Amino acid sequence: MSATSATTLDNPVLRAIKTHTQSDNPSSFLALNTGNSVFTLPGVDGVAIYRRTGRHLVQFGGPFAAPDAYGKLVEGLREYARAEQLQLVSVQLQRPDAEQYREAGFTVNQIGASWAVHLPDFTLRGTRFMQLRNKISRALRNGLTIEEVPAENCEEALETIDRAWLGSKGDHARPLEFLVGQVGGEAQQHRRLFVGSIDGAPVSYISYSPVYGTKAGWMHDLSRRIPNGSPGLMEAINAHAIEKFTAEGVEWLHFGFTPFTGLDEANELPGASPSFQWLMHFLWAEGAALYPAQTQLDYKEKWAPHACLPEYVAFDGPASIASFAHIFRACNAF
Repeated sequence: MSATSATTLDNPVLRAIKTHTQSDNPSSFLALNTGNSVFTLPGVDGVAIYRRTGRHLVQFGGPFAAPDAYGKLVEGLREYARAEQLQLVSVQLQRPDAEQYREAGFTVNQIGASWAVHLPDFTLRGTRFMQLRNKISRALRNGLTIEEVPAENCEEALETIDRAWLGSKGDHARPLEFLVGQVGGEAQQHRRLFVGSIDGAPVSYISYSPVYGTKAGWMHDLSRRIPNGSPGLMEAINAHAIEKFTAEGVEWLHFGFTPFTGLDEANELPGASPSFQWLMHFLWAEGAALYPAQTQLDYKEKWAPHACLPEYVAFDGPASIASFAHIFRACNAF
């Protein structure tokens, strides 16, 4: 078995997430993020993606693997973690992943959900979207222009937006990693970037990552804006991207994973931890300091998503607050 930097295995990882889509993970492209590590087994068709933080190994998604290789990679990664005296926790599992991890003896709980719009059924017409249309119109009246551009053509402008955006979050704010996308790196050629400018100066952007599987399309991924700018910047950029995707025949626009949202007793599997389930509901109501889930969901619900896809966390052993905290540590949240 081997555990290697993802940056040296971009092609095998990309092949795996494009080929092995049975779990329908809309965030699978995040496997290509710079800084990830890749676990493989000789002669086994698939990869597992993780980051090591402290005495924990935090896995992203289930293995991206052929059906007959999936269980081998789960067990191989568990053996590797134990040999290294690391506690294994797996996050952003889809329902098919969750069921297999439960069968392998993990404690599995819902941790949140991802959201998606079926573009052939989407329209901004009607009273439901009046407020959204008004925000978009206001941004355009304020001079916003939107263009799809190669990231390498505007690196300095993107960095300026990033610095201003992060600075508005407070002195101790840190840019999130791992479970959110990035701009740049070897995988950038597969992403799409839409930039909004006013008077020729870039003020906001949204990066979209490809989504594979039965709900193939694009994922509204990393988004940043200059603080205190015109209202409606993000909404206008996303509406512009939707028009372009729809014209191209794209079926789905995904809005990605938001922890603590979409929680439902019906989504839980047998053996789920009641105390961890209570914690997720508590963090939905009171956990804005840890993650602004309600604000994130408010933005996604503006677009009237057609699908809510539950996502799960799996613990190798009982549900653990320490392991849960290390998910956020792997994301650079603290």
